[in-house]
Amino acid sequence: MNLRDLKYFIMLAETRHFGQAAARSFVSQPTLSGQIKKLEDELGVALFERTKKHVALTPLGEALLPHARRAVEEAEALAQLARASQDPLAGSLRLGVIPTLSPYLMPLVLAPLRRQHPQLKLVLTEELTEHLLERLHRHEIDAALIATTVKDAELATRVLFDEPFWLAIPRKHPLYDKDSIVRRDLAQLDLLLLSEGHCLAEQAMEVCHLRERAQTGEQADLRAASLDTLLQLVGAGMGATLVPALALRSAAMTGSGVVTRQLEVPDAYRRVSLVWRRSFPRTAAVEALAGVILAQLPNTVRVAGAARRDTRSTRPRAGARK
Repeated sequence: MNLRDLKYFIMLAETRHFGQAAARSFVSQPTLSGQIKKLEDELGVALFERTKKHVALTPLGEALLPHARRAVEEAEALAQLARASQDPLAGSLRLGVIPTLSPYLMPLVLAPLRRQHPQLKLVLTEELTEHLLERLHRHEIDAALIATTVKDAELATRVLFDEPFWLAIPRKHPLYDKDSIVRRDLAQLDLLLLSEGHCLAEQAMEVCHLRERAQTGEQADLRAASLDTLLQLVGAGMGATLVPALALRSAAMTGSGVVTRQLEVPDAYRRVSLVWRRSFPRTAAVEALAGVILAQLPNTVRVAGAARRDTRSTRPRAGARK
């Protein structure tokens, strides 16, 4: 049994005519008839009922037809994947992105990526870091954009950029009149955090030295499932939170009653990296994606290896006084 004979079987089932099936298959009628007979002999069953006036599928032929179609489709998909591996910038690239990054970075990237690499189809999924790494190992995604350091011999990492944190506060807040925030200003904040599992929550606790306060019960335990929800809570006067720089222009910041202040804290940033399996054969596609991301970054973030830039000179403060 081979794929060619399965294609003849499918074509004859669709046309119910040996002459038409042969013409559409670009072979002679005796050739097609002989191959159908060969397939029936190999299977040990009759696929068609033949008379001088018509050709019809047998009940077993009807049952086998969907399987034949699937076999041909899978074989064609296999061939397409093999061709795509010869051109790594063609075909799908399955990318996982953490939820606190995807809504703010990917809109900057998708259109330029499509223009520069029209044959590369990006398939996006949003999940927490832990789940993305699990899916990488299960070969369910090809690469991931994360904001934590990964030590895994099976994964390759390319650091892309450092994203500073800004402090988001309501307008009526003791820190409103300050142009920038230093570490001691963070000590007594009621800091709102994302739910457990979000790397941003862990990073915020590290920057603000909140672990001791959390253990003693001094830190308010009010958490949210998304960054947008956190900002709404800030706007409602429930506390303050840390916002990654790319989120500063999000819709949640517009008219929300939230103002932002820059942090003069050395470690107040997160490092965003692209990770993928070392065995992944289309590294060129991952590198192409990295190149587009780096080209589209606003200068509120610091490209890895680049000179440190003053983000205050590139973006007016939200809620600045006039």
